[in-house]
Amino acid sequence: MPIKVVLDTNIVVSANLVDEGPSAAILALALNKNILMVVSPAVLEEYEKVLHRARLKLDPAKVAAVLALIRKNGLLANPTIAATAAKGDESDNRILECAGAGQADYIVTGNTKHFPETFEQSRVVTPRQFIDIILPFLARQTR
Repeated sequence: MPIKVVLDTNIVVSANLVDEGPSAAILALALNKNILMVVSPAVLEEYEKVLHRARLKLDPAKVAAVLALIRKNGLLANPTIAATAAKGDESDNRILECAGAGQADYIVTGNTKHFPETFEQSRVVTPRQFIDIILPFLARQTR
């Protein structure tokens, strides 16, 4: 059973801005199906909106390719319950809703202070914490 994870928008943005580091590694794991990335229509919309911000200066073709891969390889969840537990941006509640509907094991975010420590069955972790959690799991998978 693959580990299910919801990536906060800041992780997807960071992975597109910097080709190395924890966020890029986590997105690569998701796009290569080593972990199962859970998305919802609202989360996909948020990714697209933020990745196209002019100030990020991301190549539109690269953004389109990444979004296509996320749509192709992600597990689409359709939340039916509204969340209100996030303390940051209102869009953070869309991340919680997605995690709940998709029964995600983890929510990975650079802004853990905006989220509760856990939400339903999902544990909220930083990119570094997630890498530390996932590496032993992946090592066992390759034996």
